Amino acid sequence: MSSIELTSSQKSILTALINLYGEQEDAVKGEAIAEEVDRNPGTIRNQMQSLKALQLVEGVPGPKGGYKPTSNAYEALDIQRMDEPADVPIFHEGEEVTGVNVDGIDLSSVHHPELCRAEIHVQGSVRDFHEGDSVTVGPTPLSKLVIDGTVDGKDDTANILILRIDDMRAPDEPAEH
Repeated sequence: MSSIELTSSQKSILTALINLYGEQEDAVKGEAIAEEVDRNPGTIRNQMQSLKALQLVEGVPGPKGGYKPTSNAYEALDIQRMDEPADVPIFHEGEEVTGVNVDGIDLSSVHHPELCRAEIHVQGSVRDFHEGDSVTVGPTPLSKLVIDGTVDGKDDTANILILRIDDMRAPDEPAEH
């Protein structure tokens, strides 16, 4: 199934649908998706037809209707879907962000402290984060790792924040493995 090649527009629409569906756990209206990706609702409806044909989206008719992602949608975007994911909080400018959970942390350039970066993979939208914003991630479930950093960049389509690491700490006691 992962051989589906999506356009960047389809990826951002599908990502927005998955994020919104994760927040409300009910069919998502096209207008809400349009607002999330800053597109015209008509464009969203047209894209949804092709995403339905690819079996990535199902339409829900009626007044409470809208769109729901299929399990193929999660697969196509390589998003792991869990019933009870571990809660890894993220703080933006000191305030905990609700409706967002950290999915993964990739560290790069750890051997070069001045260039130390972290890619924070998020379930939920990163639209409200901007370059220069202060972000704290963690503690993670097992190692209790906490990362303080500054947003250096982001990928709205893949829900990734790139942080310049200011501080990283974990407790001295042994990890709970």
